[in-house]
Amino acid sequence: MALDKLDPARTALLFFDMLNGHIKKNDPKTDARYKPVIAAATRLLTEARQHGMMVAYAAANHRADNLTSAHTVRDTDGRLNPIPVDHPPEFKPVVAGGTWEAAVIDEIAPAPEDYLIPKYRWSAFYQTYLDLALRTRGIDTIIIAGGSTDVGVASTAYSARDMDYNLVLASDACSSPETDNHEQFMKRIFPRMGRVRTAEQIAAMIQAGAAA
Repeated sequence: MALDKLDPARTALLFFDMLNGHIKKNDPKTDARYKPVIAAATRLLTEARQHGMMVAYAAANHRADNLTSAHTVRDTDGRLNPIPVDHPPEFKPVVAGGTWEAAVIDEIAPAPEDYLIPKYRWSAFYQTYLDLALRTRGIDTIIIAGGSTDVGVASTAYSARDMDYNLVLASDACSSPETDNHEQFMKRIFPRMGRVRTAEQIAAMIQAGAAA
């Protein structure tokens, strides 16, 4: 397999949790962080559409009462704030399925032929139909974009590698509130698992694969 080419017929574009509830927070810091990410994701989607590629959206689909969410014992909350040992962790409401917050952002809105993958844990593969959908289409390579890099993207990447999928991580189309974690994964972890490229580089790889 050529490192600089992607066969559109055997490659899928997977967006992870690109949802209103995570991105459209009316918060200047979040808006600024996601502006280039959305631009890069849009670039990927445009290229994928032009070549008839499989496009999938993994999206949190929890119950509003949090009863399908993980309630595990841990040292910190999601923003790395310590949880006192004598105080049980708080499980705040999550993005609930069927709400505006759970919908994919308009900039990369799904088309009728796309795959919507409801999920209940970090990995887009855990107890979902994603693997079945990919294998039915003969897909062996997955481009992953979305957030957070160090949470769902990483969990999905580890799962995909364990199932022998080739991985392409879109470095500028992924994001995390913890920038240092994002950089660590893109520079020191993901290159050991797949190919780390920008959206423009991935678009060029798709074009090269289509031409071949």
